[in-house]
Amino acid sequence: MKIIILGGGLIGGPMALDLAKDSKFQVTVADYNKEVLQKLADGNEIKPIQMDLSFPEEVTRLVSSYDMVINAVPGFMGFKTLKAIIEAGKNVIDIAFFIEDPFELDRLAKEKNVTVIMDCGVAPGMCNVLIGYADHLLDKTEKVAYYVGGLPQVREWPYEYKAGFSPIDVIEEYTRPARLVENGTVVMKPALSEPELMNFAGIGTLEAFNTDGLRSLIHTIKAPDMKEKTLRYPGHIEKMKCLRETGFFSHDTIEIKGNQIRPIDLTAKLLFPKWKLKEGEVDITVMKVVVEGKKEGKRIRYTYDLFDTYDPVTRIHSMARTTGYTATVALRMVAQDIYNHKGITVPEFLGKKPECVNFLINGLKERGVNYRESIKRFDD
Repeated sequence: MKIIILGGGLIGGPMALDLAKDSKFQVTVADYNKEVLQKLADGNEIKPIQMDLSFPEEVTRLVSSYDMVINAVPGFMGFKTLKAIIEAGKNVIDIAFFIEDPFELDRLAKEKNVTVIMDCGVAPGMCNVLIGYADHLLDKTEKVAYYVGGLPQVREWPYEYKAGFSPIDVIEEYTRPARLVENGTVVMKPALSEPELMNFAGIGTLEAFNTDGLRSLIHTIKAPDMKEKTLRYPGHIEKMKCLRETGFFSHDTIEIKGNQIRPIDLTAKLLFPKWKLKEGEVDITVMKVVVEGKKEGKRIRYTYDLFDTYDPVTRIHSMARTTGYTATVALRMVAQDIYNHKGITVPEFLGKKPECVNFLINGLKERGVNYRESIKRFDD
């Protein structure tokens, strides 16, 4: 089976390496960065294609000769790239995490007889699968909350943070208002708002704050209270608020000595090198998913915990493992016809199918990514 991955960066590269180990797959990676492609191709059964993926017509032509596609381009390119893939009639696993509504492409995907699994990472991704699974088990879901963060093990001043995926998408999380569900109503709150301190085994105290991570869950899970919060080392919120409120994240053009610049471009130039994960640098992914409701009149709480670290053997960062391996296991699930629904699938839909949940959990476990389930039953 011929597989092409669009985007060979922090997540795309490890996905290609995982798939290339499987003799059933012939793996190609397309990216604009020649250096990234060369590094992937050296010593691996991976075919590199250097090209600009920002032209949808070219993407449609490129993927037409492949059996399946993984869309791993940056978020701002994601929607139009996914549409181009669907136009080619190819099944696709998407981890572009774009802000547009993917269900706008549902009709097209069905017309093209295409299976599309959206947001197939760790969060969104496996958190949605687990929320969907717990919702499936309960008669009535009342509360959903999940907390997630990717962090460096060593805290380095000034930011004590490193980006495990596209840094421009991180900044988007800090500027886009967060949607939550409170008392059955969708409410909007500022990103970085409502901080709380939480303790996690293996890492200690982290601060949690609102970000716009519920995405499709707002529409697919009928719980009266739902929230998603991002985790960082304490102090991160204040630093990001200072940058945001000063205007460093603005896309509006300003004039400096006769030159027109966007503050976000300056910020990117200065900030991103400090956020880049160095080769061999140990990072951590921590996530807690909590779903509470009733089953046969009794209150039950399902909790799913993830604590994952950089793999010194494969030299693959944790955020790449937890995100990328979810996508490659999902690709295998579609390739083996375990899941074949045509149209747009968000990950919580997979949670309604125990065979899909088991396939994903076991596939991730084989790659050293382990989710721990705990169940608490309350006496009413």
